[in-house]
Amino acid sequence: MQRTQAENTRRQSRYDGIIEIDPDFAGAGVRVGIVMARFNLDICEGLLSACVDELLQLGVAREHMQIVTVPGALEIPLVLQTMARSGRFDALVALGAVIRGETYHFELVSNEMGAGVTRVGLDTGLPIANGVLTTEDDDQAIARMREKGADCARAAVEMANLLKVIR
Repeated sequence: MQRTQAENTRRQSRYDGIIEIDPDFAGAGVRVGIVMARFNLDICEGLLSACVDELLQLGVAREHMQIVTVPGALEIPLVLQTMARSGRFDALVALGAVIRGETYHFELVSNEMGAGVTRVGLDTGLPIANGVLTTEDDDQAIARMREKGADCARAAVEMANLLKVIR
């Protein structure tokens, strides 16, 4: 008897009589859109490289990925929204780096970008992995870029698979 994806990811949980859904990192067939800011480009390219490498490791096909670049972090939510509404993706990834400077601009960009990314996900029902680093300096961003990029790939695939099961 052949089991569905939903049946494969459900198991008896730690609590009697309650079904628990396991994380599913199988990327085969998952379509992922990536939006990358070009401001702080070296860090953003590091995030992108780690993200794409991990997506490939998870089994996401190159032809199921699309990369779009935007000038900076504040432009990310609009492009995510457009991609989400296209119906062509199972999950999206936002990549960028906002590094503290000497003005209030850091807080403005970080807060508005984060709220925008969250709003797009909630409004469209499409999972979005937020990989926009907000750090005090370049060294912190460089130290985090590889792990954060890979983490976003895992989150995007896991959430795409989870939503397929619970819908």
